[in-house]
Amino acid sequence: MATRTDECAVVLGGSIAGLLAARVLSESYPRVVIVERDKILGVHGPRRGVPHGNHAHGLVARGHQIMESMFPGLTDELIGAGVRPGDFSNDIQWYFNGLRLSPARTGLPSVPATRPVLEYHLRERVRALPEVSFLEEHDVIAPVTDASGHRVTGVRVQARTPGAEEQTLSAHLVVDTTGRGSRTPLWLADLGYQAPPEERIEIDLAYTTRHYRLEKDPFDSDIAIIPAATPSHPRGAFFYRVPGDDNRVELSVTGLLGDHPPTDPEGFHAFVRSLPVPEIYEAIRDAEPLDEPLRFRFPASVRRDYNRLERFPAGLLVMGDAICSFNPAYAQGMTSASLQALVLRRHTAGRRLPRPQAYFRDVAREIRSPWSFAAVTDLGYSGVKGKRNLQTALVNRYAALAQRAAVHDPRVTDALVRIAGLVASPQSLMHPRTLLRVLRSARRPVPPSAFGVPTS
Repeated sequence: MATRTDECAVVLGGSIAGLLAARVLSESYPRVVIVERDKILGVHGPRRGVPHGNHAHGLVARGHQIMESMFPGLTDELIGAGVRPGDFSNDIQWYFNGLRLSPARTGLPSVPATRPVLEYHLRERVRALPEVSFLEEHDVIAPVTDASGHRVTGVRVQARTPGAEEQTLSAHLVVDTTGRGSRTPLWLADLGYQAPPEERIEIDLAYTTRHYRLEKDPFDSDIAIIPAATPSHPRGAFFYRVPGDDNRVELSVTGLLGDHPPTDPEGFHAFVRSLPVPEIYEAIRDAEPLDEPLRFRFPASVRRDYNRLERFPAGLLVMGDAICSFNPAYAQGMTSASLQALVLRRHTAGRRLPRPQAYFRDVAREIRSPWSFAAVTDLGYSGVKGKRNLQTALVNRYAALAQRAAVHDPRVTDALVRIAGLVASPQSLMHPRTLLRVLRSARRPVPPSAFGVPTS
């Protein structure tokens, strides 16, 4: 059975990258169809197709700016849903190497909405677009091409019900946003094209998350406590309020290279107690647990270099984690997808058929800086395999100095947070004025106030 959808764009996958793709495609196409294997409309909680949805997610500043520009009023909607926003630095207790950074008012927003809450509100905004429809609980079988095999003209899908027949969605453009498990490399091989080269950084990371209801508020006026994992203190955590006024919190703890946080309650608490910020254990030690610890594993960061392919079929593009999936501890994934959505908007304006090579070249330009940031940082861990050179060592050494300097100097904190928020490039940390502040402040002794409160 064939369904004609003249001048239609089809988006494969309905998570955040797919929603952003549909939003920008709706500006150029009279019909946009999102094909998703899960049931997603009206779903408020985590869903099977997003196994990391139960765990901490960070929307850094640049991603928030882009989403707010695409969906005006989104921040107010999230606040109405119980989200408590704050300043990305001044209202978060940031710890590096066991030391608290000096707070700096950056003016950059932090909106700790949790993944299910953010995705629900984005989905409802996209659902309200008259050009967009959802095809839920359907599997994607394969793209359809013309006789030459050089032009994708649609996609074959099948409902996830017994005995369902395949159906073909004809499309002017198909965008693959199916994430790390994208089958585009296999589809390319089946069509006689080369698969993209891949770069992998094996980190063997795991998140373990548990939710609590607290009797005491450890945050005061802040919105989160985040001890970032570093080579000297490789166990990290994300601790923040869940939207609402009932003192619920989400605690995700992280460990890499096989040092995975346990999923039994006693082991989980012991892992939390080992963190360099004792306030977190103090907060949850006698709190009411709302669920059992749940683990999510992330074996490797992966970048697929589609921009290096000389041939690629017209009418097909790839976006989001299907191109590049980062170490989630750096909270770059949703913002990377937002940046790629802006590229997609430029290349599809006026419903013109994008040239794949030009599109992938521009996407590669957008993800180059965050990928380099994540890759070089991960290579700072001696157990992570990968090519290192003198530059890698110098960058990680200087980053450690900058983190030490930021304990004293809020301007250095501001510089670090802007890089983490993807509103400034890592090279900005080498600005002569910043370099001077780093070298001057890094030599100062650490004040007692920079350390966490001892655990009793």
